Amino acid sequence: MSFNCGIVGLPNVGKSTIFNALTQTQAAQAANYPFCTIDPNSGMVAVPDPRLQVLADIVSTKVIVPTQIEIVDIAGLVKGAAQGAGRGNAFLSDIKGVDAILHVVRCFDDDDVIHVDGSVDPLRDIEVIDLELMAKDQDTVQSRLERVRKRANHDKDAAAMVAACEKVLAGFEELVPVRGQDLSDEERSVLRELQLITAKPILFVCNVRDDDLAAGGNQHSQVVATHAAANGGSHLVICGKIEEELVQLESDERLLFMEDLGIEEPGLDLLLRAGYDLLGLATYFTAGVKEVRAWQIQKGWRAPQAAGVIHGDFEQGFIRAEVASYDDFVSLGGEKACRDAGKLRAEGKDYVVQDGDVMHFLFN
Repeated sequence: MSFNCGIVGLPNVGKSTIFNALTQTQAAQAANYPFCTIDPNSGMVAVPDPRLQVLADIVSTKVIVPTQIEIVDIAGLVKGAAQGAGRGNAFLSDIKGVDAILHVVRCFDDDDVIHVDGSVDPLRDIEVIDLELMAKDQDTVQSRLERVRKRANHDKDAAAMVAACEKVLAGFEELVPVRGQDLSDEERSVLRELQLITAKPILFVCNVRDDDLAAGGNQHSQVVATHAAANGGSHLVICGKIEEELVQLESDERLLFMEDLGIEEPGLDLLLRAGYDLLGLATYFTAGVKEVRAWQIQKGWRAPQAAGVIHGDFEQGFIRAEVASYDDFVSLGGEKACRDAGKLRAEGKDYVVQDGDVMHFLFN
């Protein structure tokens, strides 16, 4: 099971710098080269989770295995991409395949880093991306609508698709992406097979200067925050320049550097966890003397599905799960103590796994 987030944005907003820092890839291009990413680059990145070390200390193991998500850096988008400008449809095909979008928005002023439109205006930049993505989605919806409309009179599923497509197209006329439209769960379910780009969950990553980070952002990032809240997204403030410097430092140096800057946690850690949440993921743990491992599941999954992440046989032959909450496991000091205190529960096939559960599966 693999989930990915695509990093998008205009050229020279800092998205490739953030990708390089996330994946610890050496940046080979100058900041002012308009298209630092020509083909999509990807990397698997461990999701930071301080609970892993706590569990490892309790069970006395040095082997820790975190979960991972794939980060895909997609070429900078320009006006007219939906009509073939820049990398055009190649870009749009790249982004269609991701599960969620990290839209890096330039929220810093720097005369040494040229903006493709000559000035810093986050809302204008967001609109460029949104309009191109909506144009691509519009083509997709209209194409499907033409194919199913003839069947709508005698096919209930076709009728539902027609109604949903027409509603979405009306939203596009108002320049509202799918994620921001007032659609029912049933309508969203009908549209899911179209893999509409603007239906994907989105996090706006505000790339600010280092002197704005301590203040939590600036006037540019505040504008992005307001836009995100009104359009079904969320936002995060980060300084790509600082993150690039942090990953080049040894652990002790990194801590001192963060302390000097008044930073409690690297922005990349915040970004990865935000991406994890954006994807609707949760984590459960297995903890023993051989290893402590985090397992990635979709929120709402039941115990057999969670067991299947370890091995398909676990799901097929599922009998029950022995479960302790993370808080109980830590406060009591391990599985045996949880069992003795009656905090190790036996859960069946209908149990919905909770984030942080420490689990052991029994199967045929």
